[in-house]
Amino acid sequence: MTKPLILIVDDEAQIQRFLGHALAASGYDTAFAATGQAALAMVASAKPDAMILDLGLPDLNGKAVIENLRARSGLPIIVLSAHDQEMEKIMALDLGANDFITKPFGIGELLARLRAVLRQRAQPTGILRQGGLVIDLPGHTVHLNGQSIHLTPTEFDLLVMLAQNPGRVLTHRQILMQVWGPAHGQDVPYLRVFIGQLRQKIETDPAAPAYIQTEPGVGYRWIAAEA
Repeated sequence: MTKPLILIVDDEAQIQRFLGHALAASGYDTAFAATGQAALAMVASAKPDAMILDLGLPDLNGKAVIENLRARSGLPIIVLSAHDQEMEKIMALDLGANDFITKPFGIGELLARLRAVLRQRAQPTGILRQGGLVIDLPGHTVHLNGQSIHLTPTEFDLLVMLAQNPGRVLTHRQILMQVWGPAHGQDVPYLRVFIGQLRQKIETDPAAPAYIQTEPGVGYRWIAAEA
């Protein structure tokens, strides 16, 4: 069985060595690039299954790498960001990055994020299932533990967007633009109201959500079940 190939894009040799050893020990093949231009060339030649991308590169900004790739590829991208890069992180996610890890980070968290973005590619489009929740996209219905859940059309669209991106951080702007349209791109309080309503309907304990996780200051993440 072919191992997934992960492209590590970072100009720090220490980070490359650390990630290379950790990923190899977890069953992944790795490739490396120290610049944005090298990363883009490597994507074209090596066809990696996912990318771990540092935003601070010596040539192209990491955001430019994401923007370039998203024009032609759905390659899963996990961004490495520093604590003081909050807006950079949000911009990277808005451009199409799948997730982020804040430095310093634990390898366990990174591996979990990596498994999530790799699983995301294989998600079915007709019926979405997680735990007792079943979302029937063609039928436009939702059941929880066998019981029908009534959602408004907007609540259903919001739920589907989240559930179709398991483990991925979706920014407030991404969600608002897709579900409500460009005129509502900044209506974060409006989105919070709908998230609250949705949690009341699908969560056993809305105060300790099992499905919709808040990423403070950034957006929301559908909590992906481990395989």
